[in-house]
Amino acid sequence: MKDKRISLQDIADLTGVTKMTISRYLKNPEQISEKNREKIAKVLKEINYIPNLAPQIMLGSRSRCIGIAIPSFKNQIFLEVLAGIESVASTHHYQTIITNYNYDKQIEEEKIVNLLSYNIDALVLMEKQHTTTTLEYLKTAKIPVIELMDITNTFFDIQVGFDNQKAAYDMTMQMIASGKKNIIYFNSIASVRDSQRYHGYEQAMKQSGLVPHQIIPNSISSIDLGKHLFHKAIQEYPNMDGVFCTNDDMAIGVLLECQNYSIPVPEQIAISGFHGLEVGRANKQNIATVITPRFEIGKVAIELLLKRLDGEIISNSICLPYHIEKGQTI
Repeated sequence: MKDKRISLQDIADLTGVTKMTISRYLKNPEQISEKNREKIAKVLKEINYIPNLAPQIMLGSRSRCIGIAIPSFKNQIFLEVLAGIESVASTHHYQTIITNYNYDKQIEEEKIVNLLSYNIDALVLMEKQHTTTTLEYLKTAKIPVIELMDITNTFFDIQVGFDNQKAAYDMTMQMIASGKKNIIYFNSIASVRDSQRYHGYEQAMKQSGLVPHQIIPNSISSIDLGKHLFHKAIQEYPNMDGVFCTNDDMAIGVLLECQNYSIPVPEQIAISGFHGLEVGRANKQNIATVITPRFEIGKVAIELLLKRLDGEIISNSICLPYHIEKGQTI
């Protein structure tokens, strides 16, 4: 796949200038005439040219590097995914280059172009929505690209994840089965996965003849966010008897506030989180949660990428299982 990258000779042919002139332009554009600078810049933009920052010895062969772009270093759910990735990558003597883009699609675009410039063999992404320019660069790069964490009908190349909507549906049905009728969904950054979970919750509520409600703060999940949303929900929904949080740290925040105000859990208010994070077991009451296969997602992802790089035919969509943990808060 690497030999399909755009070469200096390809650019020279497209611009009508020499290969040496192209090389000089890429090192320092000021070394060549303004006319040629404009001509080369126009062609590079048209072909979505990705500069190669890797050592020249690597050109034409595998770099044994895998690029990884994650939405945020602050979100704990990606730590186990990265651990799963590293468990396979290191065994096969692959290096990983990790960057984050703080849930900003424009920054993601810049970070992905930068990763591609290092002649990486494959790219791991944690989301499905990208800018049009990002998608154009991914097509130009001609390397395996794998998107993790959720399973959707459309994806770029390869996907590994689990069914977020079904998982949220199953957890909501558990809360409803315990007798709760006024369950409020606490969202966070309003990402695609958060929306999928809300739709699962919404489906379960409507199917049971109940009214769904959610609060969307557009903030990264945290214990403090859970506390803040709990007080907001108590004001807006005084009959609230259940809280379904999109992440476990938020659920812990809700639980701590219930304990602080002597609100019995789950008798008066049931609480559920999502992901099965260690923080959910840090309280004397274990949080009900959806245990998601984060380590396995990372592990399977790299196994698939390495097989693809070796020319093997692989399944381009892998849906892994989750399971419901009722804990002590339902």
